[in-house]
Amino acid sequence: MMRRFFKGLSIHSVLIFICILSIFPFLWLISTALKGVNENIFQYPPQFIPSHITFENFSGVWKQIPFLLYFFNSFVVAFFTVVLNLIFSSLAAYPLARMEFKGKNFVFYLVLSTIMVPFQAIMLPVYLIILKLNLVDTAGFIPGYLGLILPFAVNAFGIFLMRQAFLGIPKELEEAAFVDGCSVFKIWLKILLPMVTPTLAVLAIFTFIGSWGEFLWPSIVLTQKSLYTLPVGVNDLQGMFSANWRYIAAGSIISIIPIVIFFVSMQKYFVSGQNEGAVKG
Repeated sequence: MMRRFFKGLSIHSVLIFICILSIFPFLWLISTALKGVNENIFQYPPQFIPSHITFENFSGVWKQIPFLLYFFNSFVVAFFTVVLNLIFSSLAAYPLARMEFKGKNFVFYLVLSTIMVPFQAIMLPVYLIILKLNLVDTAGFIPGYLGLILPFAVNAFGIFLMRQAFLGIPKELEEAAFVDGCSVFKIWLKILLPMVTPTLAVLAIFTFIGSWGEFLWPSIVLTQKSLYTLPVGVNDLQGMFSANWRYIAAGSIISIIPIVIFFVSMQKYFVSGQNEGAVKG
């Protein structure tokens, strides 16, 4: 009994320590955002709890940059990136999971192998393609965002996740639908997709977090401030010779809030969706 107690205590102690290490940068960000101009954020030894808590940095950063515009840009890019990922990933995964054709496994492993290729390695050819299509920093509602959305409209991880979810559905449901006269598209839309809703939610969460926090690609593609997303806009607070780190910390916290809200709203699907996408190989 005691042995089991100490074993559980040691495991939980390690997990708590890892959690503290993971959340500490975020807590330090909050501490920096709540410090006033009279406090030295670079002092040593560092002072974690502010002497005088102030919220002026949050209102100041809201006035410093057009936050609502950057928020709207990030929302549009993240929304359409999520929608396109859910559609294209599930469409690509359906034949890989439910149909039989020559070279199916080869195609699947070929798609899966692209996960090992970092985006930075293909960024230059992707940029040249976007440039040839005149989608780099183009003015206008639709063209201005396509250069940010299209390179991330589908990915191998999403195809893999949806394929694993489709494999867990009994084939008898499809056979019954075929007998009733359903087409392949209707089976995918009316039968399979409603049954893998938790996996769709998991894919939506990962895609939304990745798209909302993407900094490298928008900072390369965009030069017009009217099209800046939140990460690029917050980084714009850092000047060439100086930077208001209190404003940057406050802006970063504000930009994180939509991610937290989206994750909490989809949390009930998250665990079941992860399990659903991992039971079949």
